[in-house]
Amino acid sequence: MKNKGPWRITFDTNPDDCNLHCIMCEEFSEFSSIKELRVLPNGVKRRRMSVDLIEKTLEEVKAYGSVKEIIPSTMGEPLMYKEFEKIISLCESYQVMLNLTTNGTFPRNGAKKWAEMIVPIGSDVKISWNGVTKETSEQVMKGIDFDQNIKNLKEFLNIRDQIYREGGNYCSVTLQYTFMEINSQELPELVKFAAKLGIDRIKGHHLWAHFDEIKDQSMRRSSESIDKWNKIVKEIQKNVEKYRRPDGSRVKLDNIYLLNPATSSVELMKDSVCPFLGREAWVAWDGRFNPCCAPDEQRKELGFFGNLNEASFSEIWEGDNYKDLVENYLDHPLCKGCNMRRPEGDIHA
Repeated sequence: MKNKGPWRITFDTNPDDCNLHCIMCEEFSEFSSIKELRVLPNGVKRRRMSVDLIEKTLEEVKAYGSVKEIIPSTMGEPLMYKEFEKIISLCESYQVMLNLTTNGTFPRNGAKKWAEMIVPIGSDVKISWNGVTKETSEQVMKGIDFDQNIKNLKEFLNIRDQIYREGGNYCSVTLQYTFMEINSQELPELVKFAAKLGIDRIKGHHLWAHFDEIKDQSMRRSSESIDKWNKIVKEIQKNVEKYRRPDGSRVKLDNIYLLNPATSSVELMKDSVCPFLGREAWVAWDGRFNPCCAPDEQRKELGFFGNLNEASFSEIWEGDNYKDLVENYLDHPLCKGCNMRRPEGDIHA
């Protein structure tokens, strides 16, 4: 009898491909040194996953009967992956849903065509959205045309709603935020914006401060900044009640919580737990198994668990190294201070 398998797998399909330079991105920020490696004559090889590895993994996890959806790369822009259409076909073949995070520019095919392909097999599409005003959004997500992204969002929602009206799949749409000093004050207004358009959810996480240049953007950097954050959260909660979606329902909030000023730089919420270990899996572009979505260099500190080009999924998932991490993750400083931990009652089954 096999152990319970993951309900979701993330594949880092193309972490070296993106058309934006968001200030907080470990890969593409103007403050990142990683980007320099991509332009050197003898620089690192472009990291792009073989679609065959995705199929191999899906075939192996069938035995668990647990996988409900997959996520293509959350590092880089997944819609720039040239074999993305094959991922859609694999979702159909293996009867799993697609959960997508995109920067909202919808490269290669445009919002309408992508919506027509993704919505029928989509569980949720998370669109990176880091401000309500053009000024703030373009300061954070360097390279976007904010007005065009609004047009793209509306076009995607129109196709989503049309497919559902015609009896097709309902694919939820989420606006995904990184909570920072520069943009957090716009979150209450984002609720109003999202409700008017029929957005299902606003989800976010506190800043991973990869660079010295953005450490002053963390809302967790001091008791004063946490106090400011908590006031914003209370205003967000009021607006969720005040501004409703066209059908009268509330915009859902995900990972937007009051913080304890006493734990500002140590633990986000002392009694919170990891939502990923034993529940989800990550596969790097080269086949390396990863236990979570922490920044790539940091999560390597948690250990090596195996490579799916060399071992089966079950050998890794049920291996001693991974089991030890699942049981003892709070022994690791990275896990203790992780931005992603949640109250136990707010974990996907």
